[in-house]
Amino acid sequence: MSLPRLRLTQSFGPRFGSGHPHFRFVLTMRKTQFLGLGLLVAAIVTGGFYLRARRSGHAVSGDSYVGSSSCRGCHEPFYQLWSNSHHGLAMQPYSTAMARRAQINSGPDIPIGKATYKPELTPTGGWIVERTAAGVNRYPIAHALGGKNIYYFLTPLERGHLQVLPLAFDVRAGAWMDSTNSMTMHDETPRDQPVNWRDRTLTFNTSCYRCHVSQIETNYDPSDDSYRTSSREPGIDCETCHGPAGNHVRIYESAKSTGKLPIDLGLVSFKQLTEAQRSDSCASCHAKASAITAGFRTGDNFFDHFQLTGLESADFYPDGRDLGENYTYTSWMMNPCAKSGKLDCIHCHTSSGRYRFAAGDGNVACLPCHAERVRDAEAHTHHRADSTGNRCISCHMPVTEHAHMRRSDHSLQAPTPAATLAYGSPNACNLCHKDRDAGWADAQVRRWNADDYQRPVLARAALIEAARRRDWSKLPGMLAYIQDSGHDAVFAASLLRLLATCPDQRKFAAARVALSDTSPMVRAAAVDLMAQRVDPDGATALVARAKDDSRLVRIRAAAALSRAPAGSFDANAAWAIQPATQEYVASLQTRPDDYAQLMELGTFYSDRQDLKSAVAEYERAASLRPEFAPPLVNASVIYSRQGNLPKAEAALRRAIAAEPSQSVAHFDLGLLLAGTGRRVESEAELRKTLELDATNAAARYNLAVLIGGENPAEALALCRQAVELNPQDPKYQSAVAYFQARGTSRGSASRAR
Repeated sequence: MSLPRLRLTQSFGPRFGSGHPHFRFVLTMRKTQFLGLGLLVAAIVTGGFYLRARRSGHAVSGDSYVGSSSCRGCHEPFYQLWSNSHHGLAMQPYSTAMARRAQINSGPDIPIGKATYKPELTPTGGWIVERTAAGVNRYPIAHALGGKNIYYFLTPLERGHLQVLPLAFDVRAGAWMDSTNSMTMHDETPRDQPVNWRDRTLTFNTSCYRCHVSQIETNYDPSDDSYRTSSREPGIDCETCHGPAGNHVRIYESAKSTGKLPIDLGLVSFKQLTEAQRSDSCASCHAKASAITAGFRTGDNFFDHFQLTGLESADFYPDGRDLGENYTYTSWMMNPCAKSGKLDCIHCHTSSGRYRFAAGDGNVACLPCHAERVRDAEAHTHHRADSTGNRCISCHMPVTEHAHMRRSDHSLQAPTPAATLAYGSPNACNLCHKDRDAGWADAQVRRWNADDYQRPVLARAALIEAARRRDWSKLPGMLAYIQDSGHDAVFAASLLRLLATCPDQRKFAAARVALSDTSPMVRAAAVDLMAQRVDPDGATALVARAKDDSRLVRIRAAAALSRAPAGSFDANAAWAIQPATQEYVASLQTRPDDYAQLMELGTFYSDRQDLKSAVAEYERAASLRPEFAPPLVNASVIYSRQGNLPKAEAALRRAIAAEPSQSVAHFDLGLLLAGTGRRVESEAELRKTLELDATNAAARYNLAVLIGGENPAEALALCRQAVELNPQDPKYQSAVAYFQARGTSRGSASRAR
C-alpha cells in the first residue's frame, strides 16, 4: 500500500470566489468565512459591506440634462414640493443657514475608540475636531446627507475621497452620536464590530453617491486610487426619475411659436409605465442589492441591472422581517398586493417621497381592493375606530428602528407573534402593546382567526433558519419548497443561495427545476448553485439560461459556464454564450473601485488561464482592502501556478498578517512549505489551521501525511477524523487503511523482536 500524498492546494483554482457577493451595507466589520475546501463558493461574506443599490448612469452629455430649475417655469407646485423633500435634500452643501434650519448645534466630546470627537459649529462653518494621543485634527463639514432620521456629514480627504465623518446628528433626539457604532447590530452576532470612520465603505464616492446626488460621475483613477467627482446638482432631482429633460424643454419652447405639441413629449411619464416599472424605478435606490450594470434608467427591469439580497443575509430575521437596514425592496417583493400586480410604490407615495395618506383616513389607501374590510375596519382589526390599532398600516406595516432610522415593513404580512416566540422577530402587536409579551399576542390572534395563518410563515422561516445553521436534516423540506410552484420567490432564492454550503447532491435536482422559475431572482440563484457541478447535462441547461430574458440570469449563467471543465459543451454552445459572457465581463468592469468585482474578475481570468490578468486583479483588490486576506490567498494560487513560489509564499504571509485568524491562508502556507521541504514550518501552519478551524478535513489529512513517518498513531487518528468530517472523499478512507496497516506491521515487527 503506497504512502498517501500531500494535496498541494496551490495546484487548484482560486480559493475564494465572489459569485454574487452578499456585502453588508450595515457598517460592521465581518471577517471572512471560508465555506468549503476546493469549492468555488457562490456566496461568501468576504469581510466587505453591502453596497446599497444605486441608480447608475454612464457618462452623460451636458446637453441632455438641464437641471431641476428648468422644470420650475411650468411645474412650480411640483418644484416646491420636491425642493424641500427628502429626495430633493438627499444631499446638500453644509452651511450655517442649513444647520440653523435643521436645528443642529455644537455638541459635547464623544469618545470613539482611543479618540474623542467634538462638533464645532460657528458662523463661518462646521468642523469635527478629533483629539488623539498624537494631536488634534480638524475636519471641515462639506456636505450633509439625509435628514429624515439622521444627518450624516462628509469631509474631503486625500485624493478626492469624500468621507463620512465619525459623528452624525440624530434629528428626533436632537443630539450628536457615533456614526458607525449606531449601525452595528448589537443584538445579532459577536463578530459585528464598528468600522473605523476612515474605512473605505464609508467613502461617499465608493458606496452611497448614486442615491444622494444627481447625474454624478466619480471619475475614479485606479492608478492612484483617486476621484475627480462631479455632478450636476445635489439631491435626487427631477431628471433622475423622468430622464434628461433637454429635449422636453426644447419641445415646449418650440410649441410656444407653433402652438402644437408632438405625441412624444421627450420625457418619461410614470402614467405610461406599468406598476412593475414604477416600483422598479424606486427600487433602483430603495433596495439592498449589488449593481451589475452602470446604466439603470426609469422603465427598465430591476433584475436587468441589480442582484437583490435575500434572506441569506443576517440583516433579515428568518421569517423575512427586517433586522438590519434593507432598503425596502426585498420585503416589498414578499408583499401579496405587489405580487398581484395591482400595487406600486406611487399608490401610497408621491414622486417626492411623501406619504399620500398622511392626513385623514389613511385606510382609504387600501381601497378599492379591500373595500369590505375598510368599511368595517373594527370587525377586522378588533380595535376601536378612533385608535391607532384600527389603521391598516399599524398591523400590516409596523415601524421598527435600526441605526436610529425608522422604517416601515413593506411586506404587508399580518402580525405573526408566533415568529417572535420562535426567532425574536418583531410583531405589530407588541410594538404597540409593550406591556404585554408575544405569548399574549399569539393567543389573541389565534382567538380572532379561525385559520392558522401563521403556520406557513413559521414553516418557511424554519427552513431558512435551518439552512443558515447548515442543519441539513430539513433538506427534504427545503427542496420541496424550492420546487413548489406556489413558493415565495424571495424565500426560494434565499434557500438556493444557502444551499451553496450543503454537501448533499440532491440539491442539484431542485436547482434544475428552479432554472425554469418565473422569477429571475430564483433562476439566477439556481444558476449559481448549478455552477458547483457543471456536468454535461447541467452545462446544457446553463447554456439555455445564458439566453434568458433577464440580464441577471444571463450573466450568472455566463459566470457558471466560465468555470466549466473543458469539454462540457461543444463549439456551437460556446458561440451561443458569447453575448452573455460579454455582458458578464462588462458587469465586472462597471466599478474599478469595487473590491468584490475585482475579486470575481480575477477568478474569471484565472478560469480562462489568463494568469497575468488574474493576479493583477487580485493585487488590485488587495490594494483596495489591505486588511482582507482573500485576494492575497487567491493571488498566491496564481503565483504558484506561474511557478513563482517565493511570490506565492509572500502573498500568503501578507494574508496572514492582514487576517491572522484566516485559516485558509495558514492551510495553503502549510502545504506550500511542505512542498518546498520545510516540514517543521509546515507542521506548525497545519496545526494552526486546525486550531482556527477544527472542521478542516483536508488539513487533518495533510498533517497526517506530514507526520505519519514519525507519529503513525496520531496520523491514523487525524485520518479517521477526516473521514468523519468528509466521508465522501475516498483518499481519506485509503489513508486510514494505510496507517492501520502500518500500525499492524509495526506491532508485528515489535513482537518479533
